[in-house]
Amino acid sequence: MLSRGKCLAHRIHCNGVGDLLSFYRLRSQFLYSSSSTLFFVKYLVDSLGFSKEEATSTYSKLTSRKTTRDPDLVLNFLKQTGFDNSQIKTMVSRAPKLLFCDVSKTLKPKFQCLVDLGLSGSDLVNVIAKNTKIMVIGLDTHMRPTIDCLRRTLATDENIVTAIKRSPRLLSFGARHIMDTNVLLLKNCGISDARIKKFVLQNPSRVTQNPDRVKYSLHRVEKDFRVPLGSPSFLYAFHVLSAQKKSTLDRKIGIFKSFGWSDDEILKLFRKLPLCIALSEVRIQKALNLYMKELSFESSYLASRPAFLAYSLEKRVIPRMQVLKILDEKKLERRKFVF
Repeated sequence: MLSRGKCLAHRIHCNGVGDLLSFYRLRSQFLYSSSSTLFFVKYLVDSLGFSKEEATSTYSKLTSRKTTRDPDLVLNFLKQTGFDNSQIKTMVSRAPKLLFCDVSKTLKPKFQCLVDLGLSGSDLVNVIAKNTKIMVIGLDTHMRPTIDCLRRTLATDENIVTAIKRSPRLLSFGARHIMDTNVLLLKNCGISDARIKKFVLQNPSRVTQNPDRVKYSLHRVEKDFRVPLGSPSFLYAFHVLSAQKKSTLDRKIGIFKSFGWSDDEILKLFRKLPLCIALSEVRIQKALNLYMKELSFESSYLASRPAFLAYSLEKRVIPRMQVLKILDEKKLERRKFVF
């Protein structure tokens, strides 16, 4: 009995198929058929340097295994566009369906859409490499409507490109109405279009969150943390709260309280500089240990000067503490706190 590989070659020989394209079609059909696990695994190992385990895992992600398209056409197109082997391997492992896209009808029009938007060269390659879903979503049903949605908020294609480079997920995260809903929630808080545009440019992922989460975070900023809607730090405070889980936030607040901070002092700190609550738990603990235990600062003093907590301990605070120590040892006059 002939092996599957020999059987394929036998079919080509018996039918007198000399045309290379016909061979590719037969090979691809075999490669992507329901019984082709070993052949597909070998293809990924030989073409892209997958390990056998990686290739088998990638094969399991395929939802359909019937096609006559040649995956080499996709690989060649990606390489010619500027993707290196490592990037292509990562993309295929995430979305093996990519290998069997129609280059002329599917991939090239999507690339052209992004080029027309203003993405090109390494920027284009990096965006797609970080979000392979861009290549398997619908051009007219998803990509273009999403770009139109972004254009309503960001106004210019240049701004859209900036946002996409910061968060490639913007083009494929899901329902476009989520962005519109979240932008409307911000507008209902009295935030101007100009401030929303700037905020989305700096923090594009925030508008892709579930609207219920956005609404909850906005409520907490105003009611629980008492940041006025008109405050310059309102959007900043929203960004900090919406970027972390409630349990994480509660633990951080608990650290401040363990050092004797009152609720009012914590709120004062947050309103002045929300970044302090965005710091990691380890960083907060380390900063409070240094300022309150080693330097004997009071919580009320730090709450009024939140920048102290944002300073780099290793690069700024500790070196300056060492200078102050030397001045004290030499009994030289100095200002009380120089950070």
